[in-house]
Amino acid sequence: MKKLFYTLLVSVLSFSALQAQTTTIGDVELKNTVTVDGSSLQLNGAGIRSKYFLSLYVGSLYVPSKISDAKQVLSTDQKMIQLDIISSLISKEKMEDTIKEGFSNSMNGNTAPLQKEIDSFIAVFSEEVEVGDIFQFITNGSKLKALKNGKELTSVDNEEFNKVLFGIWLGDKPADKKLKSKMLGK
Repeated sequence: MKKLFYTLLVSVLSFSALQAQTTTIGDVELKNTVTVDGSSLQLNGAGIRSKYFLSLYVGSLYVPSKISDAKQVLSTDQKMIQLDIISSLISKEKMEDTIKEGFSNSMNGNTAPLQKEIDSFIAVFSEEVEVGDIFQFITNGSKLKALKNGKELTSVDNEEFNKVLFGIWLGDKPADKKLKSKMLGK
């Protein structure tokens, strides 16, 4: 009886420890800590991007240590935004249009100074987008890598571009104010 109790206790504690390593948003399980290019980043916050009452994707922000101020996040060198697609309503065309609109909002309508970088980045969405796809935008300050399902699709070496890209979700005119707040851990 004691052996069964201890076995059960160890199983419960192991399961609890495993759960403590992840956070679930909707049906998406996010790691609380990730290692990117040898650096540890922790989940700062995450939420569901909704539009017209439809859940589209889970957006999550990873930084070296918790930050609740958007401007501080934008000036932090190492960070990652992850988008986990949860809706079949998202297509490559809709992602392209949404990201272009996000750049316009992040740059107050004047995308000309970074148009070359924006065009290069938009190519990330050239293949069809499906439920379960994971996009990651990772920067070390100057260079940004864009990945889809773990495969690097493009990189952009421009610090200002990185701030503008992360501004799509964390800037003054974010794609979704509730998602911004959730990503900032509020």
